[in-house]
Amino acid sequence: MIENRNVNIITDADDKKLVLINDIRFKGKRQIDWNDVKRYLEGYVGDYYEITENAEHIFIGSELPEEYTESESRKNLMGANAKAKANAATAIPELIQIASNPVFEENHKEKHNKNAKYGWYRYDVRFALPVYEENTLVRYNIFHARLLINHA
Repeated sequence: MIENRNVNIITDADDKKLVLINDIRFKGKRQIDWNDVKRYLEGYVGDYYEITENAEHIFIGSELPEEYTESESRKNLMGANAKAKANAATAIPELIQIASNPVFEENHKEKHNKNAKYGWYRYDVRFALPVYEENTLVRYNIFHARLLINHA
């Protein structure tokens, strides 16, 4: 488990859960160092977390760092969305905990026959990142994402 994270789960005015990421660990105006993100994610490998909504236990396998940082969808991200995905890595346990609205999808790609033999689950998650101006917190940007979990 990774220590020294400044992450909280809050409930918004609509009674929906949101992960508040208070520190920006991965900074960069133009480009994120995805190797740093990958090294960070390696700290979760071997851990288990529970989805509160359905009590499912999620095991973090050794493929997470590579899948998270080298996926085709990640390679298409730029700017604020790339920075959001990089910093969402610091809140993996909390994002799993608040995951909701599961949707099952069968595996259709041969390359995933080993690690997603029984398909995929997609969950909705939301997280917020702080926006600072001259070292003063001015607001939070809220992001909606899909948490993809393989069923091996």
